Amino acid sequence: MADRYLNFTGTAPGRFLTRRLGLPQPSALRRWTPERPHLEGELLLLTAGESAHAADLPPVLARTNLRVTSRSSRPTAIVVDATGIRDTPGLALVHAALHPVVRSVAENGRVVVLGAAAAVSASGQGVGVGVDHHQAAAQQALEGFVRSLGKELGKGRTATLVRMRSAAGAESTLRFLLSPRSAYVSGQVIETGEAGETGLVEGEGLDLGWERPLAGRTALVTGGARGIGEAVAEVLARDGARVVVIDVPSAQADLVRVADRLGGTALPLDITADDAGERMASALAPGGLDILVHNAGITRDRKLANMPADRWNPVLDVNLTSVLRTTDALLKSGTLNRGGSVVATASIAGIAGNVGQTNYAASKAGIIGLVRALAPGALGEYGVRVNAVAPGFIETKMTAAVPLFIREAGRRMNSLGQGGLPVDVAETTAWLACPASAGVNGQVVRVCGQSLLGA
Repeated sequence: MADRYLNFTGTAPGRFLTRRLGLPQPSALRRWTPERPHLEGELLLLTAGESAHAADLPPVLARTNLRVTSRSSRPTAIVVDATGIRDTPGLALVHAALHPVVRSVAENGRVVVLGAAAAVSASGQGVGVGVDHHQAAAQQALEGFVRSLGKELGKGRTATLVRMRSAAGAESTLRFLLSPRSAYVSGQVIETGEAGETGLVEGEGLDLGWERPLAGRTALVTGGARGIGEAVAEVLARDGARVVVIDVPSAQADLVRVADRLGGTALPLDITADDAGERMASALAPGGLDILVHNAGITRDRKLANMPADRWNPVLDVNLTSVLRTTDALLKSGTLNRGGSVVATASIAGIAGNVGQTNYAASKAGIIGLVRALAPGALGEYGVRVNAVAPGFIETKMTAAVPLFIREAGRRMNSLGQGGLPVDVAETTAWLACPASAGVNGQVVRVCGQSLLGA
């Protein structure tokens, strides 16, 4: 369903009226198209304090297709290297860097702050044990700074904090954030590790591998017959993957339509079946699976006092139990190849909760717990990364059926003042699945336009 308010505010009378009434004035977001796959313009690179990345960061940023400069009157993007901030007085350097230029960022522009990755003590016990708590406090302060900045920018601009260990390990993430693909991702904190083997090939003047980073890889997408799942399958196929799409047998007609359009394979399957993991594995061609996207999900909304077990159990079975069971089966059978990726779909409901969705929110919070617990071990034992996307209000047939005033609240209650599109979730999923994102593991990235709900 079209967002009529967004369209109205794009007209001259709409801009005048909403300005006079003090109403939100969202900007139409710039998303990826084949004709305009990159952001254009200048990238203003600033440094707050000393940096260990002064030599290797500029070449990485130069590969985003933006012109890196130390001075610009109208930058498309600003990157602030704050990795060297070690105490709270150092935060004044971040203010001093951004304060004079933040108003100059172009519409639909980007602000990315680079922080240091979470410190680990010599004993390996993490922050709080033998770690410089002054540095930890200053680096954590960057999170509040960026989240607040994202709510101030307006006009389709976004702000993100990337905690990085190396420029090479952060390259895929920076390319994503400094591109139209990240249009609905703002106010997020993403931690990146060291670079791994990417499998991408650089061409002369053209990043051939970056244009189709999933070439030669096989992806399996559950819930792929429509909505977000269909968009995910489409973007993965665009990026070169062979796709296997799964949905319930009752959706077989739509499933076959999607698979045929993408040159993929349709697999009608009830993912709650005890043997679902084995049937997934048997449907794959020799060579196994490189990307597993858990997108299938259902809702059975009702307040807890009015929610019988037959509305609770199916939601947990589809949204969480089946994810746990099939992931375990595909890992233990060796079907998921080393260097592969699991991307599960959580939700901001699992972070903030929602009236009438104790079942749904529980299932999606469970996905977050799965990702955080499984990611370190899966990487070490199986060589597989595990991450999650957490969508906010996304324009689908499901949200189109929501009552008008609730739907409008969902659209406007975020920093970008509008609902997202299925492709926004798909682009984020594709970035997480990309082999160049080898340093991204155990992350839960909200695709919500920086919703006012939750953290």
